[in-house]
Amino acid sequence: MINPVRSAAKVHLDAGLAGPLFMLAAALLYTLLNVFVKLLGPEYRVWDVGFYRFLGGALVLLTIFGRRGNPYRGHNTRLLIIRGCTGSAAFIALVTGIRLLPLSTALVIFYSFPAFAALFSYFLYGEKIGLFEIACILAVLAGVAVLFDFQIAGGLLGQVMALTGGVLAGLTVTLIRTLREHNGPVIIYLYLCTMGLAVVLPPFALQPVWPASSWEWGLVLGIVFSSVTAQLLMNQGFFYCRGWEGGVFMSSEVIFTALVGILFLGDPTTWRFWTGGGLIFGSVVVLNRLKANQEGSRSRDSHQSRP
Repeated sequence: MINPVRSAAKVHLDAGLAGPLFMLAAALLYTLLNVFVKLLGPEYRVWDVGFYRFLGGALVLLTIFGRRGNPYRGHNTRLLIIRGCTGSAAFIALVTGIRLLPLSTALVIFYSFPAFAALFSYFLYGEKIGLFEIACILAVLAGVAVLFDFQIAGGLLGQVMALTGGVLAGLTVTLIRTLREHNGPVIIYLYLCTMGLAVVLPPFALQPVWPASSWEWGLVLGIVFSSVTAQLLMNQGFFYCRGWEGGVFMSSEVIFTALVGILFLGDPTTWRFWTGGGLIFGSVVVLNRLKANQEGSRSRDSHQSRP
C-alpha cells in the first residue's frame, strides 16, 4: 500500500502553512461531525454512534486503500494499537459528554486537550515549551471559556466524561509524534477504527439501533465521511506540527461551532463571540508565525553550516 506520508514528503510544503491548513480543514469537518452526532435522536447510544463511525471508516479505508497487500502492515504495530485504543476511548468519552451536556459545554471542557498534550509531550519526550507557547495555550483556553460564556452546565458525569476525552485526546495526539515518522495517516486511522470497533461492537450487538429513515441514514453517512476526512487531514497535519501545536490549531473548531449556531440556529452575535473568537484566532496566528520563524531560523542555520 502506498504510504501517504512518504508520498507527501516528496512534495515540499511550508510547514508553517501546511500544518495550520490541514488542521483548520479538519476542525471544520469535526464541527460537522459534532452537529451530526447531536442531531441523531436520543435512542442512539454512544455505542451506536461509535459503531457507525468506526465500521464505516474501516470500510471506506479498506475499499480505497486496501487493494495492495496487507493494509494493517505498519511500523510499530504495538504503538498503533495503543494509539487506536486511546483515540477510540477519547471519542467515546466526548460523545458521552456531548449527549449529557450542551454541545458548547462539552467542547469547552474537551478543548483543554492542547494543555494535556503539552504535559504528555514533556513527560514522554522531554519536550519543553516556551513562555510564548504556554501563553498561546492559555489564551486558547480563555477564548473557549469566553466564547461559551463560562457556562459549565450539566451533570457531573457529563463533565467528567468530557474532561476524560480531553486527557485521552492529549495523549493520542502526542503519540502521533512517533507514529507519523514511519506511518501514513491512513494506517493510523485504520487502527483507530479497528480498535474502536472492537470496543463498541459487543454492546451494539446486544441491542442494535438501525437507522429508521432516510434522514437518519443521511446523518449516519455524514458521520462516517466527515470523520474519515477530518481524521486523515488531522493525521497528515501532525506531520508538520507537534501534538499540542495541532491542538491549538484545532481549537478553531469551537469558532466554527459558534458560527453554525449563529448562521443556522439563530444564536445571537454577542461580544463573547468576537472576544473569545479573537483570542482563539489570535493565538493560532501568533503560534503560526512563531513556528514559521523557527522553521526559517533552522533553515538558515542549516544553509550556513554547509561546507
